[in-house]
Amino acid sequence: MPEHDSQHPPAIEAEPGSLHALVLAQLEDDQAQDVVSIPLAGKSSIADHMVIASGRSTRQVAAIAQKLAERVKQEGHGPVRLEGLPQADWVLIDAGDVVVHLFRPEVRSFYNLERMWAFGDAPPVAAGTA
Repeated sequence: MPEHDSQHPPAIEAEPGSLHALVLAQLEDDQAQDVVSIPLAGKSSIADHMVIASGRSTRQVAAIAQKLAERVKQEGHGPVRLEGLPQADWVLIDAGDVVVHLFRPEVRSFYNLERMWAFGDAPPVAAGTA
């Protein structure tokens, strides 16, 4: 297994055609920043993946969340629950098997979910090309 550190996590790999892959692709299309995915399968019953990303402003966070929810629904993955949209400092998108947290950078830094949810054998992985 390749070595990694918290500054340079390994790239995210998602099964093509999966809800996880759809979420990651849409976040990339919408220019979400610092996208991280934490695998939860077998470790938590809330979802198989937790994806954490940032937007540059409340406006961008809200736009990314709304577009992602609409795309998930259009692609037939069922209804999506959105929480926190009016303020858009931290928006939770519950798509069932994938839970997405979108933050403004300052809010993300304050809550530091990556650290809270990191498991010793399942570190967060960064999106992007490897």
